Amino acid sequence: MAKISIKYVCQECGTIHSKWGGKCEGCGAWNTLHEEALQVSKNTPAQKRSYLEFVSIESETPGADRLLTNMQEFDRVCGGGLVPGAVLLVGGDPGIGKSTLLLQVVSKFSQSYRCAYVSGEEAVGQVRMRAKRLGVANSDNLHLASATNVSDILTALDNLEHPVNLLIIDSIQTMTSAEVDSAPGTVSQVRVCTQELINYAKTKGIIVILVGHVTKEGVIAGPRVLEHMVDTVLYFEGERNYHYRILRSVKNRFGATDEIGVFEMTEQGLQEVSNPSALFLNQHDYPVSGSAIFAGMEGTRPILIEIQALVAPSHLATPRRTSVGWDSNRLAMIIAVLESRCGLSFANKDVFLNVAGGLKITEPASDLAVAAALTSTLSNTPAPVKSVFFGEIGLSGEVRAVSQSELRLKEAAKLGFEQAFCGKMAKAGSNKELQMTSLNYLIEMMDIFPRGAHSKVKLV
Repeated sequence: MAKISIKYVCQECGTIHSKWGGKCEGCGAWNTLHEEALQVSKNTPAQKRSYLEFVSIESETPGADRLLTNMQEFDRVCGGGLVPGAVLLVGGDPGIGKSTLLLQVVSKFSQSYRCAYVSGEEAVGQVRMRAKRLGVANSDNLHLASATNVSDILTALDNLEHPVNLLIIDSIQTMTSAEVDSAPGTVSQVRVCTQELINYAKTKGIIVILVGHVTKEGVIAGPRVLEHMVDTVLYFEGERNYHYRILRSVKNRFGATDEIGVFEMTEQGLQEVSNPSALFLNQHDYPVSGSAIFAGMEGTRPILIEIQALVAPSHLATPRRTSVGWDSNRLAMIIAVLESRCGLSFANKDVFLNVAGGLKITEPASDLAVAAALTSTLSNTPAPVKSVFFGEIGLSGEVRAVSQSELRLKEAAKLGFEQAFCGKMAKAGSNKELQMTSLNYLIEMMDIFPRGAHSKVKLV
């Protein structure tokens, strides 16, 4: 007979402790141990060893080809389609559109394959109402259900006349398993339910997509080991004040990471954006100071983004350095290089930096665009029209080359840009539409701005 044992489980890493403590011994996090009741079976008979058959690495696995969802942005993020037997985890803020996205994905996927959509948060009638509002096409290949018990879900799938190719669980935090005597959403329940679904996906060769809630820190709720268990982790991002959403891949065993897909939220649901650069470029009718266009890369996709900067007089003892969408520590480094190597002065001035459209940039290649925007606003002089910037800046003021420069230049030329400022090793290659300006050191970029304006800035 199973005995109930009280244990304390870390909500970050899932380490089980026999008694409560302020610090987890597994991951070192503080105040993350929560009390849970676990079932411990006594006198469990020894299990017999099962026969395991090894196969050659050159042997072909049936049904291993990727399956397309007919949603190009979603397929791009997944690495070119869905792999049978893969388990995907989709996370995002509440109300960002996770359920809407997956309902549209399963609708298009059901036109060619059999699918099952299981909701643990909504009734079947509510899912149908939302599908009708989105104009989702009806299909005999799409099965809907509302359940929270994993064993019941898997049993129902086995009893279907035809096996499904895709299973969507919305969400994993609402699922429960009879093997664990604890509330839904706890570390034990999430881990056990996920493992059952993974075993089923690998055994039956079906695709499983799990929806995960996120915490206030923006990470997927539950044990950190959850992201290690699945094959692919996708984050659905976006600001509520903007209509577009970004699906970002942070882990993918079957494709490239840091890949993004761009969608626009409309009354008819999420619409794919074929040219995302148009969303993040400036909408100015005339050149303005403090703006520079960055030719960046998101995974394998080149994208042009506007970097905005503003320098204003400060009456504080310590001027503010505010950055939105970019690393504030790197902003402080760029300011220090501009002051030390280029003779600019940001003393007694507040500095504000913004990535237009609410996009977040982590690529070091954006250093040169940030420096150009700061120099432009400090001198009150617009950057050259139809020009792009990309390059990494070192502490000695050198401008280093970055990878995939050819793709950046092709994207800029395609959108009508005529000039590019980049590192000294970047090459234009076959792209002759752009005028290349290779910079060895950052001070060489100061020639495009009036030198006398750096010290006499008129701010109104």
